[in-house]
Amino acid sequence: MMDGLAALLILFLGLAGGVAVGSGLVAFLVVLDVIPRLAQIAVSQHRGAQLEVAVVLGAVTWTWLDLMGWSFTFTPWLTSFVGLLMGAFVGTVAAALAEVLNVFPILTRRLHMERVLSWLIAAVLLGKVFGSLFEWLVFRT
Repeated sequence: MMDGLAALLILFLGLAGGVAVGSGLVAFLVVLDVIPRLAQIAVSQHRGAQLEVAVVLGAVTWTWLDLMGWSFTFTPWLTSFVGLLMGAFVGTVAAALAEVLNVFPILTRRLHMERVLSWLIAAVLLGKVFGSLFEWLVFRT
């Protein structure tokens, strides 16, 4: 009887935590208009709804695969390609978020770097790409 109650408590806490984190993510994306800004940066405003669906389906799919304990073994080349795509996605979301919050304009004004704003954004994006590649190639192999 106690094992059943413990399992129910764990199930409830897991679901409650998942709902809380998922709600926070959705609120974050909706309130700050990150996805529409990401579509604008990617010059694909006409596909904004598809991008939103892709983000939600990707989060749900990979969360489910993680919960099921699935793992994938890729060749180093395929791992590099997947890491490049993941880094590009994370980098563009980070750039969209930073732009929504006006982080870069404030930073460049205070550091007197207005002329190199595009280089600063490119450096952040490349850092995310190479960071993802490093994680996938060094820590996951």
